Amino acid sequence: MLWGGAFEAPTDEQVRRLNDSIGYDRRMYAEDIAGSIAYARAISTAGVITLQEAEQIVAGLERVLNEFERGEFQLQPADEDIHTAVERRLTEIVGAVGGKLHTGRSRNDQVATDWRLWTMHAIDQIVGQVLLLQRAILSQSEAHFETLMPGYTHLQPAQPVTAAHWLLSYFWMLVRDVERLDDARRRTAECPLGSGALAGTPFAIDRVALAQALGFVAPTRNSLDGVSDRDFVAEALFVLSLIGIHLSRLAEDIVIFSNPAFGFIRLDDRYSTGSSLMPQKRNADPMELARGKAGRLIGNLTGLLTVLKGLPTSYNKDLQEDKESLLDSVDTLMGLLPVVTAVVHTLKLNPERMQQALDESMLATDLADYLVKRGMPFREAHGVSGRVVRRAGELGVGLSRVPLEDLQALSPLFDADVATIFDFAASAARRKALGGTAPEAVQRQWADARQWIQSRGG
Repeated sequence: MLWGGAFEAPTDEQVRRLNDSIGYDRRMYAEDIAGSIAYARAISTAGVITLQEAEQIVAGLERVLNEFERGEFQLQPADEDIHTAVERRLTEIVGAVGGKLHTGRSRNDQVATDWRLWTMHAIDQIVGQVLLLQRAILSQSEAHFETLMPGYTHLQPAQPVTAAHWLLSYFWMLVRDVERLDDARRRTAECPLGSGALAGTPFAIDRVALAQALGFVAPTRNSLDGVSDRDFVAEALFVLSLIGIHLSRLAEDIVIFSNPAFGFIRLDDRYSTGSSLMPQKRNADPMELARGKAGRLIGNLTGLLTVLKGLPTSYNKDLQEDKESLLDSVDTLMGLLPVVTAVVHTLKLNPERMQQALDESMLATDLADYLVKRGMPFREAHGVSGRVVRRAGELGVGLSRVPLEDLQALSPLFDADVATIFDFAASAARRKALGGTAPEAVQRQWADARQWIQSRGG
């Protein structure tokens, strides 16, 4: 054990089981060993141990790492956490010199360092998976710059949009997610090692060099904050939750649009499931799971925030609760993102059904814009257009079938050329300002999206 000299009785077995974290923090073995190797060299440079002792310790740690990598490391009952396990095995290999490694170091700054390193690596993995999903969106949307479909607000038919425009809306959500991950990683990349338990180290360790050796951008500036800060975990959980929310929104669209009542898209058989009772069923189960797992991700975030809200200064054992929430969120997204990517990549869009779902009532705003171009204030034009919609309903026809004399009875600004308004493709094409749904605007948007992906090395 790394502690207990002042205790007369061993820890109660139930308390030990409650206290131990080795069941999940063993996943940080590589980060723990990397931190220990860098620390051994740092205290050697500071004159705390000799160069020969440092070399012995480093060689022993490298052997421990190899045992983990080969699946040969044997945990022992007294290994309460990954730090205990590594140091115990190191001492078995190199002898008493292994006990010098912990000089000036606490598990408080050790775990904070390990956890930051692990989180940085996890963020890199998540970013890689998000980029793959974005590439799938780009690939799927490239063929649909001119494919028209209903756009919805409040899940009610609103205005015609292009299918590529719909797909690319999710690309830009994910851009923000990647940028948030980048930002979170930057704040995670501060090294607490050298903070000791809470008050700092009495040894002349070069913390700047130590941070750089481990791939951090800088050391933490306050030892109390260094051992207790878990903002980086909360930030990571927030971004992962938001990614989950964006995936859930995409999933909801796919569930709805793949319903035969819409029929806009069809999932590949490999990413659909059937019913044990009803042979005709094609269920978008992966997408329903994506919706459900968003709740899990949000729960992990709120759980950690609740843990953090009442903690006093410095390290407290409550902080052990920061591990399982982030581990679970990372695992959840690493399992979910490849499936969502495959679903998007293999989606079959049905332009004919999308076209059939367009309704002339969706051109009511175009009708109002027609009047605006002839000098009518928009609020008045909105009212006139609404009355045209009502007249069409009374006649049981589409907007284009309302007689010209009926239109002119509502406003003398209507002329025969109003017939040109009732064209879905023309409606979309008029919206060619930056960010609009016109095919030429969507092509520019797609090119910007591809350039962004390429800037990420894709």
